[in-house]
Amino acid sequence: MNQNSSDSPFQAAYDQLFSWCQERDFAGHDPFDALNSRLFQATPLAQSRNARLIWTQLVKRSPADVRAFIRVPAERNAKGIALFALAQIANYRRLKSEAAREEARTILSALLSMKTAGYSGACWGYNFDWQSRNFFAQRGTPTIVPTAFAARALIEVQDFQDLHAEARSVCDFIMNDLPRPVDTEAEVCFSYAPNTDTRIFNASLLAAEVLASVGSLTGENELIALAERATRYVVNNQRPDGSWLYGTDPKQAWVDNFHTAYILFSLKRIIDISTRKHEFQPALERGYQYWKTNFFLADGWPKYYDHDLYPADAHAAASAIVTFLECRELDNDASRLAQKVATWTIQNLRDSRGFFYYQRRRFYTVRKPYMRWTQAWMLYALSRLLEELS
Repeated sequence: MNQNSSDSPFQAAYDQLFSWCQERDFAGHDPFDALNSRLFQATPLAQSRNARLIWTQLVKRSPADVRAFIRVPAERNAKGIALFALAQIANYRRLKSEAAREEARTILSALLSMKTAGYSGACWGYNFDWQSRNFFAQRGTPTIVPTAFAARALIEVQDFQDLHAEARSVCDFIMNDLPRPVDTEAEVCFSYAPNTDTRIFNASLLAAEVLASVGSLTGENELIALAERATRYVVNNQRPDGSWLYGTDPKQAWVDNFHTAYILFSLKRIIDISTRKHEFQPALERGYQYWKTNFFLADGWPKYYDHDLYPADAHAAASAIVTFLECRELDNDASRLAQKVATWTIQNLRDSRGFFYYQRRRFYTVRKPYMRWTQAWMLYALSRLLEELS
């Protein structure tokens, strides 16, 4: 299935998607932006936890997009911009042209302009109030997920070493501002945000990936050691079948495709840096086999949950493509599987105008073009795939 990337359907999909996103200045809607509704914010319901949670889910799960009616503006999202930056960095590594370099620099500058002030180090939050089942984060509250993806972009730009200081600053945020609901000599778990002690495995491991990656750049072995403690916590919470639950709370007891992919990606990067490969590698191999076996059909269909076909989600597809490529040392078939998932997604979730749909559900397809959840992830995935095929 290997083919010249310059004339591949992946290149055509990348080019059209990039143009579509660029025309909209990389701004759009998000599955979780319902609390940005000016209509909702004008009511007393905005002060109710239950109302915020129900409103978010109603808008997210609606077959029809009601955001124009409830006055939710299209905006840039920090994690989305970080993913667009990662896409442009991969594009620059592949093309090595001045134009690609400038595109990467421009989007990285936009990312830096979106930092949240007032914390120990560089950090990023979402552009909407977010009510989860476990905590509430006001718009702009820094959380580890957008922060870690921003750091990943800052670390990967080898030609822009002036940005590595910003990545080092992220470590100060992680170490000083994130609570540690578990903190022993052997293990540590970093919380999702400064205002919560929730224990979410992929989120804590993203923090560990940042610490290990920066420590490798700066020679700070204490950062790597802290990352290893956080990695040990996640590895020790792997289930016997190789899977990980989303988190430790009873309300977080599910296993899904893309959060598993996040864990595998971060774990692989940490192992590549750490001296503890002998300790962590078996967990990576068990997790990869569980994920590969339980989340994909033979034609490349990416299942959302390990026990159900639906929904087929473009975010799950994109994160799978990236993770297969990241883990190709584990599996000689990984690159082919990445191409197979990409081909399925292009054939089944791509609009003729170039953007990708949100989800294919059992009886209908949600065609809303979410900018962070879908377009940014797919651009990142296609860019990494084109880099692999070049």
